[in-house]
Amino acid sequence: MDEQVKKYLESLPSPQKEMCKKLRKIILDTVPGIKESFKNGVPWYECKYYFVAFKDHVNVGFSVEGLTKKQMGQFEGKGKYMLHVKIYSIDAIDEKKIARLLKVVRQGSNSCE
Repeated sequence: MDEQVKKYLESLPSPQKEMCKKLRKIILDTVPGIKESFKNGVPWYECKYYFVAFKDHVNVGFSVEGLTKKQMGQFEGKGKYMLHVKIYSIDAIDEKKIARLLKVVRQGSNSCE
């Protein structure tokens, strides 16, 4: 685990800590070998995904570069390059949905360059 990611996770209050740990596991299980880093104050995964804890929820961010408008409709937000899904409790984490979205984004033509 990236040391900065570890510090970030340990600094979070409950239930955000548990939610972020579960989301991290879903990302790592769905995309084996993905590079984990820490930028802009949050965990990032190959410039395609991130998660960030807020006061009452956690956002999972997804790069939408290379996705169709229909695919982009599965996300929230108004960003040009990144959109997100909001999660308000650990029980609300739909592992199958998150894994499906991770795979959709993975197949897009994204790059960190």
